[in-house]
Amino acid sequence: MTVTLAVVVVAISAISRPSHAEWLGDTRAMMGTEVSVHLWHENKEDGLVIVEDAFGEVARIEGLMSTYIEGSEISEINRAAAKGPVAAGDELINLILRSLDISMLTRGAFDITYDSIGQYYDFRTRQRPDAAKIQEELERIDYRLVAVNRLEGTIRFLAPGVRINLGGIAKGYTVERAVSLLRSRGIQHGIVTAGGDSRLLGDRRGQPFMVGIRDPRNDDEVALTIPLEDEAISTSGDYERYFEEDGQRYHHIIEPTTGLPAGGVRSATIVGPDAVLTDALSTSVFVLGVDQGLRLIATLPDYEGIVIDAEGQLFYSDGLQPPDHPVPSE
Repeated sequence: MTVTLAVVVVAISAISRPSHAEWLGDTRAMMGTEVSVHLWHENKEDGLVIVEDAFGEVARIEGLMSTYIEGSEISEINRAAAKGPVAAGDELINLILRSLDISMLTRGAFDITYDSIGQYYDFRTRQRPDAAKIQEELERIDYRLVAVNRLEGTIRFLAPGVRINLGGIAKGYTVERAVSLLRSRGIQHGIVTAGGDSRLLGDRRGQPFMVGIRDPRNDDEVALTIPLEDEAISTSGDYERYFEEDGQRYHHIIEPTTGLPAGGVRSATIVGPDAVLTDALSTSVFVLGVDQGLRLIATLPDYEGIVIDAEGQLFYSDGLQPPDHPVPSE
């Protein structure tokens, strides 16, 4: 896949805003972020029903996989799986198994047990675990401590204190599922976005979607845009949930080997055919850094990456042609 990147400063919200009566959609606060669904339909009433159904699918998945919902399946697993096997549905088990496979692919850079320490960060109240707490919990960050019995439909943790969180893959799964729903209803042109994850269905009726990658240090600026059709794109950045203290930025992307926020990168963007994998890979590449991250992407056919490092410099995987003007550093 070779894509020529165009530096066109157009935010994704503007890209997906309806320009004709037949472009229908909405944006709502869900999954701890903003979720948007937009699609083309010849009949407004029928199209709006499909938009609602897509939001219903998002709400269903959130109710299953959110650690912030006490009654969710994943919350029950976190409460009880260290004591013994906990029953889980096929959907959650399959996504956990896929997460564990990606952990092996990335040699642990992607690890859903990061929440064993991640639970102690509260970015709204500027709270973080101290060094002693990190050291105490660090041994619990290990994807190999999650045992899945597909035959019996259960999840078990192999050590006390282990927690899992699908925050690095669930939004990609959600937008992929929502687009599958649109496709099943006959929609040929649409886009579903959840935070930094987008899944495109077809094109913008003869033109590509121009998807913006945010400038990590300027909230209202787009570093560059990528023309895409029928692809997924995911960005992980240190600006999504963070606070600064004594000149240090504490953000939500945890390095599994240290229990600290990963450094060296401001954002990592992955493009490919499956939003589940682009979501997980954007987190993985952020953790791995420019060199190791782009080497990983080079081994994956049909996936490409763009990384903005700690100095604001842009780096590209081999299948992408860079623009003439890099994003300015601070």
